Amino acid sequence: MSMQWLDACGTALAIRSGDLSAVEVVAASLRSAATVGASLNCYTATFEEAALSQAQRVDTARKAGTPLGPLAGVPVAVKNLFDVAGLVTLAGSAINRENPAATEDATALRRLREAGAVLTGALGMDEYAYGFTSENTHYGPVRNPHDPSRTAGGSSGGSGAAVAGGCVPLALGTDTNGSVRVPASLCGLFGLKPTYGRVSRGGTAPFVPSLDHVGWLTRSVRDAALAFDLMHGHDPRDPVCSRRALEKTQALLEDGIGDLRIGTAVDYFQAEATPAALDATQEVALALGASSEQIVVDAAQARQAAMIVSAVEGSAMHFDNLRKRPADFDPMTRDRFLAGALVPAEIYVRAQMFRLAFREALQRVFSHVDVLIAPATPMVAPRIGQEIIEIGAKTYPSRAHLGRFTQPISFVGLPVMVVPMRTAGGLPIGVQLIGAPFGEAALLRAARLLEAQQVVEVIRPKG
Repeated sequence: MSMQWLDACGTALAIRSGDLSAVEVVAASLRSAATVGASLNCYTATFEEAALSQAQRVDTARKAGTPLGPLAGVPVAVKNLFDVAGLVTLAGSAINRENPAATEDATALRRLREAGAVLTGALGMDEYAYGFTSENTHYGPVRNPHDPSRTAGGSSGGSGAAVAGGCVPLALGTDTNGSVRVPASLCGLFGLKPTYGRVSRGGTAPFVPSLDHVGWLTRSVRDAALAFDLMHGHDPRDPVCSRRALEKTQALLEDGIGDLRIGTAVDYFQAEATPAALDATQEVALALGASSEQIVVDAAQARQAAMIVSAVEGSAMHFDNLRKRPADFDPMTRDRFLAGALVPAEIYVRAQMFRLAFREALQRVFSHVDVLIAPATPMVAPRIGQEIIEIGAKTYPSRAHLGRFTQPISFVGLPVMVVPMRTAGGLPIGVQLIGAPFGEAALLRAARLLEAQQVVEVIRPKG
């Protein structure tokens, strides 16, 4: 495999052994950002001078025999709502251009840098993370590496496109209603959204504080596990960040699924999906030996409640600018925020009360399964600008429908791993492995078994 398509762990190993230099790896990543990244419109900034300087320090340390971090010399990129010291945090907006530059890195980025990772760029997204397609009025749409006429998903579309396009092996994103999982599904990548509060959001621009998660997209399960091992842990910068003890999940990957109990979600999670999504889910379930018992999860109300919470909390974050500068918003973002500002308090409270009931219902489900399988998206990537998707004899709004299967899960903060499959037409589609709270290790073990059996694999673009 060429240097461009190595995963993060493989890249780090090649640098430690001297087979590759950090400078040549980082330089290649920057060239890809300038060519492939530009064609996909996935970068908002690159950091050539700083990245090459850090890479040179890695090479100097290796030659001196200094121990290197687990990601030493590995190029990474971050969604542009993560603070990067010296850079204005755009969060996909035009209004934020007027803000001062960040004075320190977001916690998750800092922890990657402490492990030796080299930041090469910031990545495009939906404005304020409110969307599933990264079709941004201010900066243009992020394009899918498998078919540039199609969306890369959102809101972490730049992160998905940069990894799937071969620019970096690891990119950070955030996931409120599916914003890591949708790009993972549409771009053919592994995507991990840990339990709510497991990874610090310190130094990230908030969208919906009670729903926001940090997540990431990778080319391998071992990369997803290593990133989790490096980034999770308490951080006082994030008031909801868990104090739970640290885990080393990468060491568990070859344990297989052992006695893990595997179930398949049906009913809501089988309706309004294309045959490609259902076939991929069934193939994963068979490979993992899922129980014949099919688990009914009535998630329709959960999705509706998640939409209410997102609109209300999201609009509250931007209320002053909505009053003073409405024309400076992406029109679709603005209209959804304005609708959220008009939701009566009683409706928001009811949505939060239902959230508690739905969490309790899922706790009962996870009393007898460890991993629940469901589609990640109902369909492959729609075309940029496509308003309607046809599934069977019905039509749906394509942008909103992408979050059908992801929103109910993040609504109650469960961990999810997306694994990539290839459809008969060649485009990727993902399957969700959903776990109980703090069940990341079980998901990574199951994903690794699927990867080892070549049931799932990162889908590389043709050409």
